[in-house]
Amino acid sequence: MAKIDKTAIVDPKAKLADSVEIGPFCTVGPDVVIGEGTRLESHVVVKGHTEIGKNNRIFPFAAVGIEPQDLKYHGEPTKLKIGDNNTIREHCTLSTGTIQDQGVTIIGSNNLFMANVHIAHDCVVGSGTILANNVGIAGHVQVGDNAILGGQSGIHQFVRIGQGAMLSGATGMRQDVVPFCMYQGIPGKPFGCNVEGMKRHGYGKEAIHAAREVYKLTFREGKTIAEAVNSINQYMAALRDEQSKKVCELMRDFIATSQRGLAR
Repeated sequence: MAKIDKTAIVDPKAKLADSVEIGPFCTVGPDVVIGEGTRLESHVVVKGHTEIGKNNRIFPFAAVGIEPQDLKYHGEPTKLKIGDNNTIREHCTLSTGTIQDQGVTIIGSNNLFMANVHIAHDCVVGSGTILANNVGIAGHVQVGDNAILGGQSGIHQFVRIGQGAMLSGATGMRQDVVPFCMYQGIPGKPFGCNVEGMKRHGYGKEAIHAAREVYKLTFREGKTIAEAVNSINQYMAALRDEQSKKVCELMRDFIATSQRGLAR
């Protein structure tokens, strides 16, 4: 049986795994599902149609599964889905989706959301990300695996943050962020590749060199997107290292499919 503090308010319809811990003064709504080993520290609110996976830790005054901050929302039963092994720190707010999109906000696994992070409706956040203090993500944003967003950064709606990308603190993004690249400023501009991040996640020297070459072809030579994609294809044709090819393919496909345009 779940361990529930006597001061917590847990709706009897909520589905809690036996090893869940609900701390003092928490509130859990009727449509909530919480997996094994997840712990709500204290004063946490979990409501809405929210599914939380295993071994998550949610700190005081976080609001999880709250209604979207969207005037078009009128109480529809939209969802929030959270994976496993996430750390959600104090005062974070995570919204459910809206029927104007897919109706669900999705959070992957092994993420760290530091204090005061806001994840708006219909966002998709991958796994292994770090969102530092006071990061605000507007609706419909996609954040790739292993991305790092510096403190006080703000992300405009419908922006895509590529896998392994990194934003410096207080960066404002209103266009797409290419995988493995670093950005800073308001509006954010690219200033190189996230080499340390790539090393940390097992990319070899050849793959890192390939990412740098794609970065140069995209941002340093004044090419249009179509020209950059063509140049990347030509560069890839000579590659023999499979990991390098995959890095180039990921970056090229992201660049070629950008709808908001690239931050350049």
